[in-house]
Amino acid sequence: MRLLMLGGTGFVGSAIVAEGVRRGWSVTMFNRGLHGDTPPGVHRLRGDRTAPGGLAELVGGEWDLVVDTWDGAPRVVRDAAASLRCAGHYAYVSSGSVYAPPVPPGVGEEAAVVESTAEDTTDDDYARCKAGGELAATEAFGDHALLVRAGLILGPGEDIGRLPWWLRRVARGGDVLAPGPADLPVQYIDVRDLAVFTLDRAAEGVGGAFNVISRSGHTTMGELLREVVAATGSTARLRWTDPAPILAAGVEPWNDLPIWIPPGHEYRWLQERGVEKAYAAGLTCRPVAGTVADTWRWLGRVGAVPSRAGRPVRATVGLDPAREATLLATHHPA
Repeated sequence: MRLLMLGGTGFVGSAIVAEGVRRGWSVTMFNRGLHGDTPPGVHRLRGDRTAPGGLAELVGGEWDLVVDTWDGAPRVVRDAAASLRCAGHYAYVSSGSVYAPPVPPGVGEEAAVVESTAEDTTDDDYARCKAGGELAATEAFGDHALLVRAGLILGPGEDIGRLPWWLRRVARGGDVLAPGPADLPVQYIDVRDLAVFTLDRAAEGVGGAFNVISRSGHTTMGELLREVVAATGSTARLRWTDPAPILAAGVEPWNDLPIWIPPGHEYRWLQERGVEKAYAAGLTCRPVAGTVADTWRWLGRVGAVPSRAGRPVRATVGLDPAREATLLATHHPA
C-alpha cells in the first residue's frame, strides 16, 4: 500500500505513520517540515496546505490511501481532497464532537451532526471544523471516504497531557484526590488501536462514519488510577471522593481532573457512545494496563508533553496543587 499522511508529526499522525511503516507500506508525509523528524523509511514532502499553491508537491503523486487529521478550517480539507482524487481512499480522522447537542447517551453514527460546510474558512469552532472536514472528504471521495470519529485518545505521544498529568501527579506521591465513583465507566481509544483500525478499514475500502472508541466501561476510573499507581511504582494513596463536593468547589471535569466526567454531567455522553458498528467492523482495544505503562515509559524518554503541531499553546490541564490540598484537607483530614 502507498500511504500519504497529511501531517504526520502530531499525536495521531505519528501513530498512523508508525503503523504504516510497521506494515512495510510505502509511506509519505506531507507537511511544512517545521515539527518533528522524518522517521526512517518515510519519504517527506514539504508544503503549506493553507497557502496558495501549497499543494504543488503533491501533483503527479500516486497513492492508494490518504489519511488526514486536519482540525482547522474545512476548506483546507476540501482543497486537499479535491487535489487527491486520484487516490483510492481518503480517511479523515474526525471526532465525536461533531454530534449536534443535546447528545443522548449511546449516540450512534446515524445521529445528526452540527451544521457546517466544506467551504468554511474559519477555524474557531472545533466541532464545526470537524463536521465540515467530514463533508469535504465525502464530497470528494463519496463511499471511499472513511470518517473516523475518535473519542478520548490516550497513549504514547499524547499532546494534550491528560494521562501524563495523572501519571506525574501520582508519581509525586502522597494523598491523591481521586474523583469518584471508582467504578465509573471510562471510554477511550489507545492511539495505536486507532491507527490500526483506520489503516485496516481504509485498506479494505470501507467508507462511512464510525465511532472509534472502546466500549464504555473498557476501564473504570478506579482501574485506570490503580494502573497509574502500578506503572509509576508510587506509594501514592488514592483518596476517593464523591463528585458532589468536587463539583461544588468549582473543579471542572475533563480539564481540572482529566478524563473524569461524572454521572449526570452534560458531557457524560462523551464516554457513553455507541460503538457496535466499529466493533463489528473489526475494532479491537488493548487493556488499559498497556496504555498506561507504555505512556509512562514514553514520558520518561521525552521528559515533557509535546506541543500540538500547528496549534496555539494550550492551557495547562490538571488540578492546581493548592486546590487539591484544600479538598483533601476538607474531605480526607488526617
